[in-house]
Amino acid sequence: MGLEDLRRALDWAATEGWNPGLGDAEAFLAADPEGFFVADIDEQTVAAISVVNHGPEFAFLGLYLCLPQYRGQSIGYGLWQHALTHAGDRVVGLDGVPDQQPNYRKSGFDLTGQTYRFSGSLAGRQAKGLRPVSSADIPDLIALEAHANGYAKPGFMSAWLTDMPARRSLVLGDVPRGFVTIRTCRDGYKIGPLVAESIADAETLIRGAVDLMRPGEVMIDVPDDCVPLMRFCEDEGLTVSFNTARMYRGSPPRVGALLRAIATMELG
Repeated sequence: MGLEDLRRALDWAATEGWNPGLGDAEAFLAADPEGFFVADIDEQTVAAISVVNHGPEFAFLGLYLCLPQYRGQSIGYGLWQHALTHAGDRVVGLDGVPDQQPNYRKSGFDLTGQTYRFSGSLAGRQAKGLRPVSSADIPDLIALEAHANGYAKPGFMSAWLTDMPARRSLVLGDVPRGFVTIRTCRDGYKIGPLVAESIADAETLIRGAVDLMRPGEVMIDVPDDCVPLMRFCEDEGLTVSFNTARMYRGSPPRVGALLRAIATMELG
């Protein structure tokens, strides 16, 4: 894919109810310009997928889409097989809808957990110690996020943490001990990634991020092993609107003890 192809794929994702962010395409492509693929029939794009190589040992699969009239013809699966060759012998992760788990298992993916999307309204609030991300912070934040998730995403995170009108990030502490990004989506806002040492820090970051944007529905994608963050969302009246199965082909990464919410289900 080129940039316009990727923007089209994200429009398809919006039609499927995935609610991508405004300005996602540029940051996605920065992660791995060779990691996005389409299938064309008679010069019409009919299917899309991404297999983004975040580093020499880890890749993530997402944006697996096929136009409804071309489903059931093995076009999407053929593209899936082609795209996975891009990962080589890397471990590959994905966030898939639960009813597709049997199909993913056939391709060597094993279930490791669930990711839950919490949605609703939250009050924003600025607090002492919160500040915008500077370019000097980015290497530290990439390392902090990698410690939380078990793998680094330097290309993606460098682009994601660069502020734009539709996407803003905050750091907690002069020496970063946590950070958060919030972005404007087709509907409402998504918070992620979020990395924090404690639930108090997580709340400070979340409320600070919400305060950056106009009122609207907020969504946070939380792995099921981050129980304190899930309880915070529930206590604030957020409800689960969606969930995915986190699966890996190869050995899953070892996550750290930090609380976390993921940036995007498309890139892990």
